[in-house]
Amino acid sequence: MNESDASLPGDLRQKLTELGEYLVWRMGTNENEDLLIVRVGLAANTARFNELPGLRNVGDRKIEELVKEGRVRVEWVE
Repeated sequence: MNESDASLPGDLRQKLTELGEYLVWRMGTNENEDLLIVRVGLAANTARFNELPGLRNVGDRKIEELVKEGRVRVEWVE
C-alpha cells in the first residue's frame, strides 16, 4: 500500500494488505488483441495460470499507453 491509501479506513487497509498476500497475478498482451491483460487469482490456483493462453511481456511505456486508452481487461483466474 502507498500514501494515497491513507484515506482508507485502517481496518479496510489491513484487510486489503492481508488479501494481497494470497493473490498472484500476471500481466501482458496476447497475439490476437492489443489489450493489456491482467490475470489475478488466489495463490492456491497458481497451476491454472499455466493452462491459460500465454501472455507476451510488455514494457512500461506500452502499459501506460494501453491504460491511458482504456484498453485493459482484468481476468479472475479460478
